[in-house]
Amino acid sequence: MTLVAGVDSSTQSCKIVIRDAATGALVRQGRAAHPDGTSIDPAHWWNALLSAIEAAGGLDDVAASSVAGQQHGMVCLDESGRVVRDALLWNDTRSAGAAAELVASLGARAWAEAVGSVPVASFTIAKLRWLATHEPHHAARTAAVCLPHDWLTWRLMGARGLESLTTDRGDASGTGYWSPITGAYREDLLKTAFGAVPLLPRVLAPAATPGRTGALHPRVSPGVAGDLGIPAGIPLAAGTGDNMAAALGVGARPGDVVVSIGTSGTVFAVTDTPSRDTGGQVAGFADATGRFLPLVCTFNAARVLDAAAAMLGVPLDELGSLALQAPPGADGLTLVPYLEGERTPNLPHAAGALHGLRLSTSTPAHLARAAVEGMLCGLADALDALGLTPRRVLLIGGGARSEAVRRIAPTVFGRPLVVPPPGEYVADGAARQAAWLLSGGAEPPEWSTGSPSTYEADPTPELRERYAEARGMTFGNA
Repeated sequence: MTLVAGVDSSTQSCKIVIRDAATGALVRQGRAAHPDGTSIDPAHWWNALLSAIEAAGGLDDVAASSVAGQQHGMVCLDESGRVVRDALLWNDTRSAGAAAELVASLGARAWAEAVGSVPVASFTIAKLRWLATHEPHHAARTAAVCLPHDWLTWRLMGARGLESLTTDRGDASGTGYWSPITGAYREDLLKTAFGAVPLLPRVLAPAATPGRTGALHPRVSPGVAGDLGIPAGIPLAAGTGDNMAAALGVGARPGDVVVSIGTSGTVFAVTDTPSRDTGGQVAGFADATGRFLPLVCTFNAARVLDAAAAMLGVPLDELGSLALQAPPGADGLTLVPYLEGERTPNLPHAAGALHGLRLSTSTPAHLARAAVEGMLCGLADALDALGLTPRRVLLIGGGARSEAVRRIAPTVFGRPLVVPPPGEYVADGAARQAAWLLSGGAEPPEWSTGSPSTYEADPTPELRERYAEARGMTFGNA
């Protein structure tokens, strides 16, 4: 049996799966937590990766590996390859003003035509603009800029010099200075934002390799117990962003729309042509196979459920049970769940709002139902923004493991939802990419994701209407 490893370095943790390259069958897996925060020393990602590898039984028998990572994060390196400052993550909104400045400088249409997307706070280019304005001393030290998956792949190769940094077209398309339309960096836009053009990772073709793992790698932070060696010579695939890997992992094809409920909520489709949304709601990303991945993102997804569970003092499974005890629409109790600002609509400094609170709706069940419905309404708005008529809609992510979410989602989306078996689909996609590297085929190998379940329910359009009204009362026409 030939084994491949796939890594998901996400916002909250690092997961690794070891799978059979031919069938995709899971052999073993591991996991390690990341610290909280929106500004993180990348050393934490590295140490979590080593811990996850250790928990998964090591890589001694692995024939190839690949790393998928959270999109957009800004990792700045100096001439010696040292990290200049803590990486700003996708959900760090201090760059909202910088994004607005960039859009105002050229206009939304020009940005969409140039790179397929209109900059928002999440994008790397907005974070670099913020850095140049607010931390010019760090900007001056920045010799290279890369993304989280780029940095981890580079570390796995032994960090042999800045010129060996690589990325892939999927992750590059979320920077704001690489065009999925032309397949090239827009250094002019980067210079406009940052005032300089640091070294940028070489963009690899979908089935290409940046190289192999280097010599044994110790942990990079002092005071961490134990060392773990990673065998040298393991071929590495290009890696990609988390959403692109999820599409690979779930086996999405043109015509499919995927709704992923993780730390953020994402709704994306696999298409054969690039998108250019001048309104800025749809990000015109590339995928990891040579196609395209138009995507709408919400900041507020599974952590809305975490917050509601904390408010009620119950575990997540009990929150779901409570939600199913309340009627559809929660008798008018409506949560607009912008708990950490919002990206779609672009309201980076917004806060959540609860409407329709009465004595009759002041129950744990009503609040639980409003939390689930509010989160799903935000994702349904994202699906509408894509402007596509999907062949099928797949529901994945940690939040999709909730029975309440699966049962309530069709009432909000107004259509059946296909729910694949629970899995680490980002890590699975990275593993499938590694298997593709070994196979040398024109397309990734076909892997079974198991038998999906289909959830159907009567739609409740009045729920969406009430949500839109509550959102409008709070935030106007944003």
